[in-house]
Amino acid sequence: MRYKRYHAYGLAALLVLGGAYLLLDRRAPLETEGPGKTSPAVVPGGPLKRSVANIYFADKDNVFLTAQPRTLSHGEDPESLGRAVFDSLVQGPGEGWMQTLPPGASLRALYIAQDGTAYIDLTEAVTENFPGGCKTELLTVYSIVNSLVMNIAEIESVKFLIGGQEAMTLGGHLDLRFPFKANMLLIR
Repeated sequence: MRYKRYHAYGLAALLVLGGAYLLLDRRAPLETEGPGKTSPAVVPGGPLKRSVANIYFADKDNVFLTAQPRTLSHGEDPESLGRAVFDSLVQGPGEGWMQTLPPGASLRALYIAQDGTAYIDLTEAVTENFPGGCKTELLTVYSIVNSLVMNIAEIESVKFLIGGQEAMTLGGHLDLRFPFKANMLLIR
């Protein structure tokens, strides 16, 4: 009797999580133009808001992060803004900045917990196509973390998942098992 009840609860939880994943992953691709890129995303279930966000890319020497302002279109919820911020990172920087994400990297899901931790689930391409290097890994992680934490009041830290699983590292240098807070020392 107990087994059937727990089995039913487990099945219900899986259905809820699966539905949430499908809702989070249904978004239109962002389009951009020029250095002050704009993201006209289509967000189901509500009106769009426009926000200016500082997206952090590597400087031309790949030593520090620098902010590039972008105008983003997003839904009312902070998760929608988080997806728009991440998609802006994927689209890449304007002239004079360097891309921090490897080719093919994309966001599978984003969830913000009550404690202010954003859980971001990235595709496996982020590790498969990672170019390597300690400094590159540091700039990749903190371009994501700083872009999310510095632009979304509800986010205090970022926890990385890759392919739906907890990841040890992107390229062998940084431990991804714990959430990251913004790192202001990398910004110039």
